[in-house]
Amino acid sequence: MSVAIELAKKGYGYTAPNPVVGAVIVKDGCIIGQGYHEKYGEPHAERNALASCSQSPEGATIYVTLEPCCHHGKQPPCTDAIIEAGISRVVTGSGDPNPLVGGKGIRILKDHGIQVTEHVLKEECDGLNPVFFHYIQTGRPYVTMKYAMTMDGKIAAYTGASRWVTGEEARHHVHEQRKKNTGIMVGIGTVLADDPMLNCRIEGGRDPIRIICDTHLKTPVTSKIVKTAKDIPTIIACCVSDEELQRPYKEAGCKILLTEKKMGHIDLQHLMELLGKEKIDSVLLEGGGTLNWAALEAGIVQKVQAYIAPKLFGGTTAKTPVEGRGVEEPDQAFLIKHKKVRVLGEDLLIEGEVERNVYGDH
Repeated sequence: MSVAIELAKKGYGYTAPNPVVGAVIVKDGCIIGQGYHEKYGEPHAERNALASCSQSPEGATIYVTLEPCCHHGKQPPCTDAIIEAGISRVVTGSGDPNPLVGGKGIRILKDHGIQVTEHVLKEECDGLNPVFFHYIQTGRPYVTMKYAMTMDGKIAAYTGASRWVTGEEARHHVHEQRKKNTGIMVGIGTVLADDPMLNCRIEGGRDPIRIICDTHLKTPVTSKIVKTAKDIPTIIACCVSDEELQRPYKEAGCKILLTEKKMGHIDLQHLMELLGKEKIDSVLLEGGGTLNWAALEAGIVQKVQAYIAPKLFGGTTAKTPVEGRGVEEPDQAFLIKHKKVRVLGEDLLIEGEVERNVYGDH
């Protein structure tokens, strides 16, 4: 199962909105086949593992990180392939929360006389697919709020200069996250201040879909994002229904998502529903302090990644990662659970899941 887990990780960035899955086939104590779900729309891990077998898989055991599917989607059911191959035992890690599967795959296998062992290295297997689990159950993308700051909590100097807060290794890690996430989202403030590209700049990388939160449609048509929209999928979320104002963006290749308005700005809850319908299952939020607070307050953030540099900027007016109104009392704070700390060169990465928001209802 440990081998299957490592295989599954190879699919990050390519299988969305499907999960990453690894499979290993063992016979007489030896691995005779292995595979993973390589790309959305292509064969699943079980079928790839069966196709790679060095000898007949009849009577073998297959280890799969996720319960085999039993429904027709882009691919036929993996349960059919397992049964036809004569596999005698199936070992699974995670159960499948997809209502089309949800235990049905296990039941079909057992009904065909196949021995099934469930929940092997379940925690590790569950850890492969928090995005898929969230998306399949809510229909909304899994949002990771990412920012880089100094040890005194600044994301830029008081002048606005921010290149670079963290070192090369931490910045490379950010681009790995861009590769893994289906979308990347910023606010109009970031576009006006930095004119970013928001692409993935690592070898073999995949550019995420760029999402701009721009209530009043103020994104410059001359910005890098708009000028490259025909090369990199770009969504501008706004509350402007005037088609004449939308026209230059559409002609440049941008997709306009018209959202509801809340407190004078984009309704982020509604935006998440729209993005989910676009099959965007994960979003890396790289906004400034204003958008970060709005996202937390709206209850759309599932995870936080804070890159911390061993530096001090100071400055009363220097920007911080989360601004906005903030909480009134310490006991209203957004709590972070399942925390992990990682050293990246001279910097630290602290990440964890958001447990609740200030209202305690998300």
